[in-house]
Amino acid sequence: MASSTPVDRRPPASGSTRLAAVVGSPVRHSLSPTLLNAAFAATGLDWTFTALEVAEGDLDRALDGMRALGLAGLSVTMPHKAAAAESADELTDAAARLGAVNCLVPDGSRLVGHNTDGGGFLDGLAHDAGITVEGRSVLIVGAGGAARAVVEACGTGGAADVAVVNRTPGRAQSASELAGGVGRVVEPDAVEQALARADLVVNATPVGMSVGPAGDMPVDADVLRVGQVAVDLVYHPLETPWLAALRRRGIEAHGGLSMLLFQAARAFSLWTGDEAPVAAMEAAARAVLSARPAD
Repeated sequence: MASSTPVDRRPPASGSTRLAAVVGSPVRHSLSPTLLNAAFAATGLDWTFTALEVAEGDLDRALDGMRALGLAGLSVTMPHKAAAAESADELTDAAARLGAVNCLVPDGSRLVGHNTDGGGFLDGLAHDAGITVEGRSVLIVGAGGAARAVVEACGTGGAADVAVVNRTPGRAQSASELAGGVGRVVEPDAVEQALARADLVVNATPVGMSVGPAGDMPVDADVLRVGQVAVDLVYHPLETPWLAALRRRGIEAHGGLSMLLFQAARAFSLWTGDEAPVAAMEAAARAVLSARPAD
């Protein structure tokens, strides 16, 4: 009987093995090593990926180390995304607009800062739902880093309307501006109306991530209807209470794993020039998350 264990096609580690890493604090629960090592194993590239704990305020020293050690690529997670945008030698348009970098690509001695989060969201939406945001009305709940990346991506991706809901009006306004002329803020008393008219509803808050009251929902699931698409950017648990409630009502609803997966796939391609083996990466991530206890 054939083994179901994925085959690692990489050659044995040697002095020629290229090293990439993710930096953050805390970083021990990062799925990046799982995703990227699965990609390198499936393609047979002589690369390996690790996680490096870097305390807040120490990113510049870490980047000096990256240059000195010749790291082939660096993923950046909290709390360093804004600092990485300040320290990169060059920024892509998305990274500059967001003021946040999650992927650094060496170009000689220079480091180019990318933000693959928004593009990862759009790729994940196409993968899961088979749609784009072009011409659609999008409602985004939240105004943190993930929400801002989604707002920016929807704006540049041709959405007709990008509405932002957040309990802090100033943060909602700042996020909505990333969508350009199609961005707007939804006032608290207009949330149900905005939910009802949206083609796509995105939860970009952490509600549902941790074990809590069974009724914890970012927005009322009962307001949505069949024909709309919902995405919850929480990826652990794989099914949040909000997703479960929506699916019981027959509403198309997808989790946040695909955004995480495809932002990593974009980083893989930026570093290697190769197409990412998305299926292998997804299988590895699902296996790890299925075995991980709820927070």
